[in-house]
Amino acid sequence: MNNMFDILSFYFSYPFVRYALIVGTLIALCSSLLGVTLVLKRYSYIGDGLSHVAFGAMSVAAVLGLSDNMVIVLPVTVIAAILMLQAGQKVNINGDAAIAMISVASLAVGYLLMNLFSTSSNISGDVCSTLFGSTSILTLNMSDVWLCIVLSVVVLFVYVFFYNKIFAITFDENFARATGIRAGAYNFLTAVIIAVIIVLAMNLVGSLLISALVIFPALSAMRIFKNYRMVVICSAVISVVCAVAGIIISILASTPVGSTIVVADLVVFLLCHVAGKIMAKG
Repeated sequence: MNNMFDILSFYFSYPFVRYALIVGTLIALCSSLLGVTLVLKRYSYIGDGLSHVAFGAMSVAAVLGLSDNMVIVLPVTVIAAILMLQAGQKVNINGDAAIAMISVASLAVGYLLMNLFSTSSNISGDVCSTLFGSTSILTLNMSDVWLCIVLSVVVLFVYVFFYNKIFAITFDENFARATGIRAGAYNFLTAVIIAVIIVLAMNLVGSLLISALVIFPALSAMRIFKNYRMVVICSAVISVVCAVAGIIISILASTPVGSTIVVADLVVFLLCHVAGKIMAKG
């Protein structure tokens, strides 16, 4: 045990490990808050779709040789989030089909561009790293950390400030409209926040695993609590703990960061599921 603490103390002496923990914690916290809203509104599929769009936009930025891919990735993902939420308002198959079309097309176009205009000798490695996460979370510089801190603070502020409005449109959008709440505007705001979270999370867990980071903590919390506020708080705690544990385990065991975090979320979900069954019987 002492040996493990000595190893962790050694790693924490490096700034890049501390940066990874800061960014990972903030992304996990933001993801968990919006995850509850997405699950309750039955928009879980949007997170997965947006991750594919972000991958396509990132490929375009790489082909153009942009040093800062956020210039393209963030606005494209925001626009896609708005379109997907509008499609999600429909109860027929057209809404689901539109989301599937946007996400699959973005993934295909992104992969095609990376093959046609590649500047790397290892296409498969680059694609795999982007889809499933890479060591990029461990190579962050101070400017990356500050960008994540600023965006995360904005997301948290918006969520807390508009908490009651988000709560209202989450459970009954028609009633919210009847009470004078501009549901369309808050859906737009939710779409923008989701897009920001997806873009931030790509460096942490990769494109294909982002939806797990958003959805698993919310589902875990719902196994134990039925009160909305307690679900949000529990989801945030679970997400942060799993992110920190995943990063530490990945460093100690030399495993992929993104996959390790998602497996940690899966284990906690299973534990919460069992705990919820026991509590229901009790």
